[in-house]
Parts: sequence; C-alpha cells; structure tokens
Amino acid sequence: MCIVPGEIQHELSNLSQSKGTFEFELLTKKCELTKKYSRPSALAAEKDGTPVFKFPRWRAKGKPIQEVVAAYKSVGAELNVLPFCTQFIPMDVIDCPKHGSIIYHPSILPRHRGASAINWTLIQGDKKAGFTIFWADDGLDTGPILLQRECDVGQNDTVDDLYNRFLFPEGVKAMVEAVDLIADGKAPRIPQPEEGATYEGIQKKENAEISWDQPAAALHNWIRGHDKVPGAWATVDGQVVTFYGSSLLDASVPAGQELTIKGASRPGLVTKNGLVIFGNDGKMVLVRNLQFEDGKMIPASKYFSADETTALELTEEEKKMAEDIRAIWKGILSNIAVIEDSTDFFKSGASSMHVVRMLEEIKQKYSGLQLQNEDVYMATKFADFVQMAVRKLRGEDKEEELVIDYVSKNVNNMTVNMPYQCFINGQFINADDGKTYDTINPTDGSIIASVSSASFADVDKAVAAAKEAFENGEWGRMNARERGRLMYRLADLMEEHQEELATIESIDSGAVYTLALKTHIGMSVQTFRYFAGWCDKIQGATIPINQARPNHNLTFTKKEPIGVCAIVIPWNYPLMMLAWKSAACLAAGNTLVLKPAQVTPLTSLKFAELSAKAGFPKGVINILPGSGGLVGQHLSKHPDVRKIGFTGSTPTGKEIMKSAATNLKKVSLELGGKSPLIIFNDCDLDRAVKMGMGAVYFNKGENCIAAGRLFVEESIHDEFVRKVVEEIKKMKIGDPLDRSTDHGPQNHKAHLEKLLQYCETGVKEGATLVYGGKQVCRPGFFMEPTVFTDVEDHMYIAKEESFGPVMVISKFKNGDVDGVLRRANSTEYGLASGIFTKDISKALYISEKLEAGTVFINTYNKTDVAAPFGGFKQSGFGKDLGKLFSTSFLIR
Repeated sequence: MCIVPGEIQHELSNLSQSKGTFEFELLTKKCELTKKYSRPSALAAEKDGTPVFKFPRWRAKGKPIQEVVAAYKSVGAELNVLPFCTQFIPMDVIDCPKHGSIIYHPSILPRHRGASAINWTLIQGDKKAGFTIFWADDGLDTGPILLQRECDVGQNDTVDDLYNRFLFPEGVKAMVEAVDLIADGKAPRIPQPEEGATYEGIQKKENAEISWDQPAAALHNWIRGHDKVPGAWATVDGQVVTFYGSSLLDASVPAGQELTIKGASRPGLVTKNGLVIFGNDGKMVLVRNLQFEDGKMIPASKYFSADETTALELTEEEKKMAEDIRAIWKGILSNIAVIEDSTDFFKSGASSMHVVRMLEEIKQKYSGLQLQNEDVYMATKFADFVQMAVRKLRGEDKEEELVIDYVSKNVNNMTVNMPYQCFINGQFINADDGKTYDTINPTDGSIIASVSSASFADVDKAVAAAKEAFENGEWGRMNARERGRLMYRLADLMEEHQEELATIESIDSGAVYTLALKTHIGMSVQTFRYFAGWCDKIQGATIPINQARPNHNLTFTKKEPIGVCAIVIPWNYPLMMLAWKSAACLAAGNTLVLKPAQVTPLTSLKFAELSAKAGFPKGVINILPGSGGLVGQHLSKHPDVRKIGFTGSTPTGKEIMKSAATNLKKVSLELGGKSPLIIFNDCDLDRAVKMGMGAVYFNKGENCIAAGRLFVEESIHDEFVRKVVEEIKKMKIGDPLDRSTDHGPQNHKAHLEKLLQYCETGVKEGATLVYGGKQVCRPGFFMEPTVFTDVEDHMYIAKEESFGPVMVISKFKNGDVDGVLRRANSTEYGLASGIFTKDISKALYISEKLEAGTVFINTYNKTDVAAPFGGFKQSGFGKDLGKLFSTSFLIR
C-alpha cells in the first residue's frame, strides 16, 4: 500500500492558503511536492524488490493506455490511491479490490451532488460547506458515508477560496485518514439518505442567467456560485455580459453612471469601484469585472470607457517590443501558424499555466514592464494585450487622480493643504453619518479644520477594504521587493513634503517647528526607509529533525503576514508614532486601519494622501479620525482585525486587551511610564544639566520616555537645581513656528488643565515648587517649565506620570547606589531610564539592575529606527522598530 507521506500535508496546506496565488500556480507547486515526497517511497519500494514504474501519462484522448494498465495490474496492489491532480476534479476514487472503492466528493452529501456541488452550495447561500468520503456503489455518490469534514462559508467566499482554504488541504488529510481506517478495519459505513439530493446542472451557460427579482444577497450568491465557470450573465445593450467578482456592498448609494440591464427593475451604477447592482430589497452588490461575448474582460468601472479608448501609435522601440511579444506568443501557441492582431490567447489553446510562462518571458526581456496574471485575462487578444502592455510601460494605466477636498491655510510662509475626511479604500470620504468635530490650534485656540468623525459603519467599511486588499487585491499578490519599492517611494514623498508636514504637525500638535522637522518628520522618513529595506529579508529557517528511514524529512518555518492590523496612536508625536507602527506592518505584507488621536488627525490624513500618490493599492492603508472610545474600541473588538498595536495610557491599554480577547487577536502595547534618571556626583555636571532638561522638557514634556523622576546625589543636588533654573529662565516660550522658540504650547486644553492640577497636588503634598507650575499669560495652552524638589517616594507626583514639562527631583545619600536603585525600580512602569556617571563599572551595574526596556547612559532621548523600543510591567509589551518587529509585531 502506497500513501502520500504525512509530512506533505502541512506543506500542501500552506500552499493552499498562500495569498494571491492562482490555482494553476498552486497546482504546479503541489505536483512538485508530490514528486519530491514520492521519491523516498519509490526508493524504499525498490529496496524491497517491489516494481516501480514511472509513466508520463496513463491515458490518451480520454482512453487508458493499455501498456500502463497492464503494468499496474501486474503489481497486484491491495489499495490504489489516485492523487489529487487538480483542485477542480469533483471526485477522486480509491479502489480496493478486497474492501471496495471509496470516493472523495467536495460537498456535504446528500444535499448537493454532481460536478458543481460547491458552486451550488454558494448559490444557495449555505453557511456550511465541506466534503464527503464514502463507499462507491453503482451510483458512485450514493453509497454509505465513511467520513465527512465541514467548514464555514464566509459572506464573500468563492469556489476558489473554499478549495484553497479547505477542500484541497483537508481533503488530502482525510484521504490518508480514510485509507488508514480501511487498512485497520475500522472504516464505518453510514447509510446516507437520498431525500433532498440535488443534481442541478448549473455548469451550463444557459442555466446561469441572473434572475433579478431577488434580494441582493441572492444575486451575490448566484454570481459568486458561477464564478469562474460558467459565469452568471445578463443582457446589457443587446449582448450577453458575464459578471465576475461580486461582494455585498453595505454603504450609502455611491455616485455613478446608470446602466440599463434587461430584466432589472432598477438600473445598475457604473462607479469608480465597479458596477453596483440592486436587489429587490434595495440592498447592493458590487461587481468588479465584466466579460463580453467576444471573450474580452474589463474592469466593470471602465464599462463606458471601454470602447472609447483609441489605439496608441507605437514608437519604433514599442514596435520592437510588440514583435518580441508576438514571438513569445508564437512559442507558446505553436499550433497557430501566424499570430494575428485578432489572435485570442486562450481560444488558441493556451491554458492558465501558459499565463505564467508568457509573463515570465516578457519580464526577462522587459524588466520594467510590471504585468499581473489578471492583465492577461483582461486583454486576451494580441492587439489588445500589446496596447495594454504599452500603456503600462508608458505609465498611462495609472488610476484616476485622487479627489481631495482640502482645508488650505497660508502659514509659515507657505500654503499647506490638509485633507480632513476619512480615508477608506483609497478615497477621502465623509463619515457615514456625516458627523464632524473641530481640531484646534493649541497656539491660539483657533479652529484649524472641521474633521470627519468616523462611525461604527466607517470602521466596518475600512476593515472590509483592508481585508479585501489583503486577501484578493494587488497587495496580496505583490512580491516583497515591490512592497519595498512602494515604501521607498512613500519615504521620498514624505521627505519632499517635509516642510508642509512639519508645519501641519506644529499647528495641530503644538510641536516646535524645528523639532517637528528634525524628529517628528525626519524620523518618520527614516523609519519608512529602514523598514522598506526589511521587506525582502523577513525569512524563516530550516530545522533538522529526526531522519527516520525511509523518509527524509525537512522542516522549514515561514513568517507570514497576519492580515488586517489596527493601529491606534497618541497625540504627542502624531506622524512619528504612525510611522513606527505602520511601516513595520506594511513591510510584513499586512494591511492597516489606523486611528490617529482625536486631537491631532491632520498629519495622518496628509500621510494618506501621500501613500495614494506613492501608488499603494486601494484598501492597504485606511485612516479613521474620530473618537477613541468609539473607533478604537470597535477596532479592538472587530473579528476581522488580527492584530492591534496601541500607544497610549495604561488604563486604555488594559481595556484594549480585554476587547482583543474576543477573537484572540495579537496585541502590542506601549503604555505609561515613570522613567527614573539617576545623576551621580561623579558625572559631567553641565552635561547632566543639559541632558536632564532635555529628558524632561523635550517636546514640551509630552514624551513617553520623559524622565518622570530625577534622583540627584546629595553632594551635587543644590548645584544641579540652581543650574537647571538658570537654564529654564533662558528658554523662549512662544509660537512654535518661530525658529527661535524653545518651548511651545501643550497639545490641548484638557491636558493643560490636568498638568496644572498635577502641580497643585504636588504643592499640597509638601513638595517644594522651585519654579513654574502656572499657565503662561498669553493666548493658547502654554505652561511654564516646572521644577519640584524635596519629593518623597510616597507622593503622587513621585509615582504618577505628568506627561508634561514638570521636573520631579528627589535627593539620595552620597554613595547609596543600591538604595537609589531600589527607589528607581519602585514603580509599576518599566519603559525607559537613565544614568549619568563617569564610572563605567557603576554604569554597567546600574544598567543591569534597572527594570526598564531602555537604559540611557550619559545621554537621553537617543532613539533610532534600528534599535528596538518598548517596555514591560505596566508600560506594556512588544517592540517597535529594529529587527525584533518581526517577532513581536505583525508576523505570525
């Protein structure tokens, strides 16, 4: 008895779930794996003296080759396992002379039988699909059941989805299990009832016409059930038009050009996303592709422009390319004497396998011509294919220009253009319920823009768009280096617009312009460039395992993207926090839905505009401004979100973890901090003062790793405080767009009020307010840089984060290294820390003992895109940046 080895099952399953791979590519790989794993069995058989035959084929023109049949019968096999040779053969038969034949059938019998069982499952809108292995009888599929397997059917699943995800990989495993049950004499024979069985012949074109008096869900089921064969059709403008690629559309009716369809009570709408059709319940279905009677397939969105495109006049260079392509077609279509302009690739005998060969041959000659498998199906005739290829080479196939409504302001000696709507599936659109909110300039309290406030419906639309882009879109088919190319292009665009981005960041968040230019924007650009380089370097490993004979086993790991990732970012570094998380997400091949902080949405929306200009496919990046309690919470619970990355407060992080448990999505959190900074008396005092002030007042103190508490050795304490106050008095507080400004406004009014209350609490508890603690007397949300001394360990300001320009200083006894270390670690947070000393041994000892994700020695705030960043304890878990992103963020 010869069975496909068990170790092939895992690899077949992985291949079947590969995103964006067409069925013929899967088939090729599966055949290669089958051959690879068959060799050890063949070698073992030869050693046992069992004859081994290898024939290129077993039948010709539909009839068995007698020589092959005779050779096989001569072996006297007990059990014959016919391998899966294609995903779309509806039955595979295992014949056992002693026990009888068993059959694999891709349906849960007895309801649907025949070659189109899975198509019919989709047409009926069944929630369950699966397959049956049963004993054959005279009717082939009416014998007793041996075993069955079920799977859920998604709302937009197709036949391809079910085969790739379940029917093929699980079918292989079930066949092996069935054979084992027979061999062990444990195979059941469960009688199957015949009532309810159907044999509808839906694989015929004449039976696939769409009946329009049905709800939208029934129309969608009919179309997807007939996709790809034979194709659901309707009569449009007197000709049969076949509909492919449908999905239910849950949104308001989009703008589009009406298209009259015979039998439909309401015209369809040709929109920029495809053809929208209506059920008798008023709900909608979106159809992506249309095919005409001559075999030509077009995007449904191009219906009215399909016949308006004039033929391009080719240059001499393009004519040479056309002849090169003609020669490639001739090499494939060897049965065609001459490749004419009207020659149809598929009608001339080419199969889906030849698509790969043709595109690869073209790629060898013209590496700059980026063609996808789908392009061949859209232009099957030679002349059309050449025209399409030339347009792509010229860049004329670019999608229509992005439509953006801006709020424009003349500020900082330039005009800044700021999108203000939600960005979903490649478009800027109003919130579904039309709600907006005002984003405020903290410098003077004025309104910058009225921004769309995303609703639950917008979250669902954005997640659906991201899921579609990941599972079925161009992004899912794109190779890693092409992803990297897009990310490099986006980084270049961000750099080109860095002054505009920094200006928007300043007026929206209050960041000093020079800091915004260097850090907020500069590090964002660096982050995208860094992760662009990682795209094609996310690799697995080969692992040696037991080499038990006769099998030669190989185990390898593969890092794969998770899918839709939700990102929720804070307001202190709006663009940089976006970059830290989304760059890693995109490098890994995921898609994202990002919620910026409600008070600082504008650079995120500008980023969305630049991502579209960089060429990111629709749905890959989605930006939803609005309420964290509404949008963030819904993203945390959403069943189609597979990972959530959050930077913000610890209490909110805990709520996100609870919500994420609904579908066990992966979570990474960067939360609160109370980072200790220890300054010893053997330090360079002037440097410690300068760096210590930066550790507290950098970015107005709105900094997750800000030094929340300074421990200063007793002998230098007073001098340190005196120097700090002297330097504070030199700081210029004012307009963040003024290049000489040192200290800008706090991010928003509520935060300023919280800081003032924080300072009042410190005074009430007995800490000494040395400087500041008050609001600056001018318009806007400005606060004086503040210094507290004599802070005891039990005080509120010693334990809680201010997230503002408040320096909290505690004194420690000379030489009490272990004592100050205990005090520094006496916090629930563990994000960052710092040490100032000239004693390298002391520095290394302290750095090993400090409970923090980052330890700075004789410096502070020195983050870099190549260094991992993150904390532990109640500062969260998971890492941003650096090589570790692949294990802690977004790779399964």
